[in-house]
Amino acid sequence: MPFKIVRNDITKMEVDAIVNAANPELKMGGGVCGAIFAAAGPEELQRECDRIGGCEVGQAVITGAGRLSAKYIIHTVGPIWRGGGHGEAKLLASSYINSLELALKYKCKSIAFPLISSGIYGYPKDQALNIAVSSIGEFLMKNDMDVYLVVFDRSSYKLGEKLFSAIEKYIDDNYVDARLDAERSRRLTRTEEQMMRGSDDYPAAFGPAGQAAYGPIDRAVRRLADQAEYGPVKEEEIHLLKSAAKPVSPRHKKKRRLEDIVGQLDETFSEMLLRLIDEKGMTDVETYKRANIDRRLFSKIRSNREYKPSKTTAIALAIALRLSLDETLDLLARAGYTLSMSSKFDVIIRYFIEEGNYNIFEINEALFAFEQDLLGA
Repeated sequence: MPFKIVRNDITKMEVDAIVNAANPELKMGGGVCGAIFAAAGPEELQRECDRIGGCEVGQAVITGAGRLSAKYIIHTVGPIWRGGGHGEAKLLASSYINSLELALKYKCKSIAFPLISSGIYGYPKDQALNIAVSSIGEFLMKNDMDVYLVVFDRSSYKLGEKLFSAIEKYIDDNYVDARLDAERSRRLTRTEEQMMRGSDDYPAAFGPAGQAAYGPIDRAVRRLADQAEYGPVKEEEIHLLKSAAKPVSPRHKKKRRLEDIVGQLDETFSEMLLRLIDEKGMTDVETYKRANIDRRLFSKIRSNREYKPSKTTAIALAIALRLSLDETLDLLARAGYTLSMSSKFDVIIRYFIEEGNYNIFEINEALFAFEQDLLGA
């Protein structure tokens, strides 16, 4: 996995290099710094740091890792938060980039970071997280390395309030409880079929929400309409259906020619993926880096016509190719998957596709915040 956010104790990470959120004097401190010194062997590590002498803000130095399982400790000094108008963002990004460049110089294949400056240095956690993700993402588009951002508990992790609220609202408007879906799983009646075709002959209780102009409604939500044939529909269920039956944006409702669809019916996941890469004018390297998967996994997919990826890998590749929702569903179907409104993970993926946001690292930020699996290998 090229980049992954994990909840763990950074001193227990099995990586080549662990990053220490250091102070300029390279002295044993509190928080992450104190924990790393204690685990590595404080006296020995302090002697190494004293020989170096110090480190400027935004820069990075390297020492041995003492008793840790890692080979190296990279010490970087993040900025103290002073309101944001003193170049803090640039200095914090430099801490990540210089640490990664140093790891690259020492031929490290894996590295684990804490959320630098977000502790006693007071950097707002949501802004610190955004800079960490964007800096690491920028590096990984040009280099190969397994990078982990390690958070100790949920209180040390905060997604931007605006994005969190937008996703939370989208989930509230679109998420269908899995139990509700199961209760209605057998009611695939004439009403549902009519709504799928966009027929005008839908139950009056649902008003204009069922008209064809609103596009197809997710299967789990469409089943609610079936209740009209068996008795009164609860008001909250009508509201749920109307919420899901939103107009489909033209930019996400890409039309494909019938002859193309018919001609591609027998494509496997691998064949469709390779065709789409060519159609999008992308290279293999660009594709697997944007998908946050490693070269070895991509090579397996390319070389095996019948390869079936995990769902997170399949979605990651759809994100890398910036596919529309229709194209994404088609690609996923080749691997036996879909996106359901009864899965919070799937609803979050739909949110980002509908918003036209295909930054896999930002998507993984959101998935982690909502305690869902991350995209990639």
